[in-house]
Amino acid sequence: MTHFFKLIRWQNLLLIALAQVLIKYALLDPFKETYGVETALTPIGMVVLVLATLCIAAAGYIINDIQDVEADLINKPEKVVIDKHISEKNATNLFIVFNVIGVALGYYLAYSINQTGFFALFVIISGLLYLYSTFLKQLLIIGNVVISILVGFSLIMVALFDLLPMITDTNREIQVFFLELILDYAIFAFMINLLREFVKSLEDIEGDHKVGVQSLPIVLGRERATKLIFLLSLIPTLLVIFYVSSYLFKQTLVVGYFLALIVAPLIYANIKLFSADSKTEYKHISSVLKVVMLTGILSLLLYNLILN
Repeated sequence: MTHFFKLIRWQNLLLIALAQVLIKYALLDPFKETYGVETALTPIGMVVLVLATLCIAAAGYIINDIQDVEADLINKPEKVVIDKHISEKNATNLFIVFNVIGVALGYYLAYSINQTGFFALFVIISGLLYLYSTFLKQLLIIGNVVISILVGFSLIMVALFDLLPMITDTNREIQVFFLELILDYAIFAFMINLLREFVKSLEDIEGDHKVGVQSLPIVLGRERATKLIFLLSLIPTLLVIFYVSSYLFKQTLVVGYFLALIVAPLIYANIKLFSADSKTEYKHISSVLKVVMLTGILSLLLYNLILN
């Protein structure tokens, strides 16, 4: 069972579920009375959305591991699950089962809010995750961008299913305001995940080279790629600082949270990345960025202070 949870990346799935739940219950539902936010998802509908998202994401992780066995035996042999603990055949069956369940739940969800066309989103996401694992990840930057867009889109899914169906002429302004807030978080998730993808490509250069992946370090060389990724890492740091100083400066506690738990770790990652030159250092930076993703998501709990 331990190997099964490792295969589906349970920690990443938990992060996705946490983000979706907090968007619904920390950002949207608390402001129904004070701001007039209208939502479409019942508690059961929210459970279905989270489960559908997690099933499709789990399927994506499984097919990625199946395709990455050769590279992973070089990059992280101690973490390889396929053919060591779970056979490729069983993993493929799990991939199919998770996709079928995820798409079926997606259809039920879309039907339940009278937006059957939204069902196509689950099919498209499932297809993109398969394409990423089998083809797109070998292309320079494209695979990194696609998977990061999908990470950001997992947050937008809540807005599409919960807010969008309830927009009317009378509530458009407030609905769009919260849609834009969710979009801000989706962009943040996209940037941090993209940065992590680039850092992981530095960590995995040996195995990627053997299987023909055209990552930044392979195309540019590790040293030049590290400097370029360092420059890119400054973008989310500067944007968060700008966001805090422009919109949250009146909230001392909120500013303190963002500076201590989001900006400071980002600056630390920037500094470490500038001089990093070993696999251990790249792995450490990737872990720091994962923590930043978590603290960024948890900041959704602060909106009772920010908007009241």
